Amino acid sequence: MTIEKKEKEEILESQLAPGHKACTGCGLALAARTVMNTAGKDVIVTAATGCLEVFSTSYPQSAWKMPWIHSLFENSAAVAAGIEVALKALGREKEAKIIAQGGDGATADIGIGCLSGMFERGHNILYVCYDNEAYMNTGVQRSGLTPFEAWTSTSPSGKVSWGNPTEKKNMPAIAAAHGIPYVATASVAYLKDLEKKVKKALDIVGPKYLQIHAPCPLGWAHEPWDTIKVAKLAVQTGLIPLYEMENGVITSVRKIAKKAPVEEYLKLQGRFKHLFKKPGFEKELERIQAMADATIKKFNLM
Repeated sequence: MTIEKKEKEEILESQLAPGHKACTGCGLALAARTVMNTAGKDVIVTAATGCLEVFSTSYPQSAWKMPWIHSLFENSAAVAAGIEVALKALGREKEAKIIAQGGDGATADIGIGCLSGMFERGHNILYVCYDNEAYMNTGVQRSGLTPFEAWTSTSPSGKVSWGNPTEKKNMPAIAAAHGIPYVATASVAYLKDLEKKVKKALDIVGPKYLQIHAPCPLGWAHEPWDTIKVAKLAVQTGLIPLYEMENGVITSVRKIAKKAPVEEYLKLQGRFKHLFKKPGFEKELERIQAMADATIKKFNLM
């Protein structure tokens, strides 16, 4: 019997170099590295103020192995649009792909105006929102993508509050409402799925929006080694649906093989610990479970 030798896979150089200053277990760092390695070389990147910029570019060092620009909190999309227009003016638009990046606060709150303009004008740019569900680098303040009843420093739980009083802003739906060709959600728990969506987005001409759910051990108060476990439970409970939309129509969803109750997801995180202590918590858990069930039904996840 002859056993064929399997060729070793080539180890490619990471486009986001190790040695940066992200926290242990940072989901955002894993997401950004996966996006950049999938995009490959010949990419120009903008990044809004936020954790990603802070941990990767402490002057005079940089973890980015491509042309990279730090914009203000609000204008990562606008800076990327300027780059795209400049390349067109020079006749060099085929030389590089452009990726704009921002956290959930920079995307859904402070930068939503510039992002809307980028969509409306039809720039050929992939915008990536790293969704760790709060403003993490400035003290875990609530953002528009913070989930219902999560504790943050600006939506604390107490005698008169269960935490954040609003549900996550539906940014994928807002992006799709602009009539852009591609919108998708992804999670660091499913990296192959994320890679597939990055490749697909970069092959499409026009504005694209990708929102990646990325746990933050510091802000969510979970153990650093539980990052993937937490991210996977967010999907398996139905709280974070993974899907693609092309020209405003849902074209694929990631099915849930075995549904998990929301308690399994919430109990792993300190930002939800008040939900298991205060009198009347059962009713609040039922409300969150109902939200997850409604999402499963809406996207036909089972």
